Amino acid sequence: MSLFLAMCLFSLSMSISPGPVNMTILTSGVNFGFKRTFSFVSGATLGFVLLLTAVGLGVSNLAAQVPSFYGLLKYAGSGYMIYVGCKIMTARPDLKQSERQTLRYRHGFLMQWLNPKAWIACLTGVSAFGLKDSYSMLFVFVCIYFLICYLSLAAWALLGAKLQLLTRVRNGIRAFNAAMGAILILVAVYLLFSTTL
Repeated sequence: MSLFLAMCLFSLSMSISPGPVNMTILTSGVNFGFKRTFSFVSGATLGFVLLLTAVGLGVSNLAAQVPSFYGLLKYAGSGYMIYVGCKIMTARPDLKQSERQTLRYRHGFLMQWLNPKAWIACLTGVSAFGLKDSYSMLFVFVCIYFLICYLSLAAWALLGAKLQLLTRVRNGIRAFNAAMGAILILVAVYLLFSTTL
């Protein structure tokens, strides 16, 4: 298998698999549709790609110099995901769609930098493909990841938009938001107690 194909498959498996950001995008797609979710998708994609670039350029080495960095990241990231999960769970479905507040670009960006799964994906990718010493290959990997991540996250938003039929079922949105918020909180708690960065 070529290195290029391996990078593509790694990027796809990490981007398309369920995680905190993908669940949030799915929920936003159901509640607001594809177009209003796209800002969050863009922020999450750019946030991840910049994180990948920073890790590839050695930020993880600097972070390792601060013994509590990864512990703080784990708590801050899990805390932010729990906060977002609570916001999703308590969203008021009785408001008109135009009155409900959507997640924005900055939320997607910040969620990636506080997402332990994103850090693990970056650290694993940079290490597995030996990119710390090869800036040209890091650039190739970042470009591949950018395209695949954008398409994968957009697919989650599109899936959410297709599930908007839940808005026509009595209490459908309320039940969906409660379930998705609870799942996000459970993922955050799982990452908090099982992730070793």
